[in-house]
Amino acid sequence: MKQNASRSAPRATTLISRFRGAFARRATTLSRNQKRAILLTVDLCLTALAYVLTLKILGDPLGLMLGTWTGLMTVSMMLMISAVVSVILKIPNARLKAFDSKGIGLIGVLALISSAIAAALHQIGSLPLAAASFVVFGMMMFVLLSAGRLIMLEILVATYRMRGDRARVLIYGAGTTGMQLARALTADDQIEAVAFVDDNPSLQGLTVGGLEVLRPVDIERIVAERDVKRVVLCMPSMSRPKQTQLARRLQAQGLEVQVLPSFTQLIGQEPLVDKLVPMSEARLMGRQVFDRQTDKAAREFAGRSVLVSGGGGSIGSELCRQLLDCAPRKLVIFELSELALYEIHKTLAPLAADAEIELVPVLGSVTEARLVRQVLETHEIDVVLHAAAYKHVTLVETNPLVGLANNVLGTSTLAREAARAGCERFVLVSSDKAVRPTNVMGASKRLAELVIQDQAARSRGTIFTMVRFGNVIGSSGSVIPLFKEQIAQGGPVTVTHRDVTRFFMTVEEAVSLVLMAGSMANGGEVYVLDMGKPLRIWDLARHLIEESHYTVRSDENPDGDIAIVEVGLKPGEKLCEELIIGEGHVMTMHEKIFVTHEACLSEIEVASALRSLREALSSGNEDAAAAVAMRWVEGYRKPGTGDTVVAPQGA
Repeated sequence: MKQNASRSAPRATTLISRFRGAFARRATTLSRNQKRAILLTVDLCLTALAYVLTLKILGDPLGLMLGTWTGLMTVSMMLMISAVVSVILKIPNARLKAFDSKGIGLIGVLALISSAIAAALHQIGSLPLAAASFVVFGMMMFVLLSAGRLIMLEILVATYRMRGDRARVLIYGAGTTGMQLARALTADDQIEAVAFVDDNPSLQGLTVGGLEVLRPVDIERIVAERDVKRVVLCMPSMSRPKQTQLARRLQAQGLEVQVLPSFTQLIGQEPLVDKLVPMSEARLMGRQVFDRQTDKAAREFAGRSVLVSGGGGSIGSELCRQLLDCAPRKLVIFELSELALYEIHKTLAPLAADAEIELVPVLGSVTEARLVRQVLETHEIDVVLHAAAYKHVTLVETNPLVGLANNVLGTSTLAREAARAGCERFVLVSSDKAVRPTNVMGASKRLAELVIQDQAARSRGTIFTMVRFGNVIGSSGSVIPLFKEQIAQGGPVTVTHRDVTRFFMTVEEAVSLVLMAGSMANGGEVYVLDMGKPLRIWDLARHLIEESHYTVRSDENPDGDIAIVEVGLKPGEKLCEELIIGEGHVMTMHEKIFVTHEACLSEIEVASALRSLREALSSGNEDAAAAVAMRWVEGYRKPGTGDTVVAPQGA
């Protein structure tokens, strides 16, 4: 008998559970019309109950009111008219989950109208009932209908809970926004709030909106005990970086994290961070806005066929844009990256068509001598602007053979073929990292400069020159896009060294000065752009954080939004960069362009360097390639060779 009883108990529990589940599924899948009909029926039943209770409370004889045909007709008419008024007021249309003070007000209006209708019908039917009875009836109807709505709301919530398939969420933040969310989720059919979590000790342990306020340190236990899979951050006053950092910690615990903005942000009364106008990059660098002067450059490039190598890069693409203003006859964009070539061609094609300039995209590498020769001859190139280079210091450092092949041999191939094709000008876009370099990228750019200096010394027709400058704001590989990305992710912002400095210039200004310098060249010069004072990268990171309307977290300000972290210099990285090899430079006709003549290698030395480099590349020998750079480039030493690379302490 005991065994049978023990067996029947789980079966009964299972049957009850199944019944509750079936009831819950049926109750939550009713159509909207079915729900309206149920609400209207309940309201009419409660109205009739209010009438009966009124008669009982006032001691009026029920038989007199309801035991006669006139009394029944009067009550029936009252209920019918009340139903019509309820439908007109759209009371059955209001969702239980949205029942609020407005719904209570509509029920009050219905009760008032129904009591007036009841008084009129009793007067017409000559039914003796005191005037105070109708006041009591209206009050009774209002109380019963309002209470009925609240009871049905509780039944609805319990029904949803019986389904057991609602997502259980934890609300982080028991402030106004959090309470509004908890109230909205009270009868939600998909989400159930289980508790609050708040950093404020004065709120912890309290019950807010029917939910406990717990400590953040207990989240792991809460998640395990209450089967929580999602956390909603309801702290719109917290800065975005702090929200991001908090979200990362919660995601590390396997939780899905969502962020709820404040109501004022949703309706647009409170400006979001993304709507703020960012500070101009030139102003951020402390540089005055540059007024482009392209008259002389325009005269040199107008009506000519111009080739831009690396035309899809940050500098090359800006060269192409500004060249269109110079009205060349043809613009050839030479680019190794298919995507970059597609993007710049798509952008410039309409502008070139409007200006009646032929725009030619060429996909390929400057190291391919046959392709370079064909392009130069086919399009009768007059001017070559050589911006193609691998310039990411870290990537070239870890891929030295590829970097040297592209930056040195590519430059040699393009320059040699330009001289053979009889081009008028060849301008190499160089870098401040070529000055006493401590990395492979800088060494490759210096070797490229030596190649151009050699071509300039031997050329009888083509003018070879180079323009050297520092970092371009916003270019690929620049720290500024990286810092902005880190700030958007909540930090930290990483800086290699607290004292590292760099020269900066906007890409528009740099390219305009390159075109100007290229137009005034006579051959063999090294043009250096006025980069202003070097900027401390640590200060730049701080400025970017503050311009994003955040605060820097430090020992002095531990509650700040974003921290700046020192990660150490990368292999081959200098503390400071230089722009000139040797001493002295001469002013030119433009106040921001200087010219210097630097020592160069002989034709035999350059040929020997290129031959040795080709042999090292063909055999894949990185040590041999590094030996070439160390022999011919002043200041370069391969890390690990035993020679110490000393970075200059000034600019």
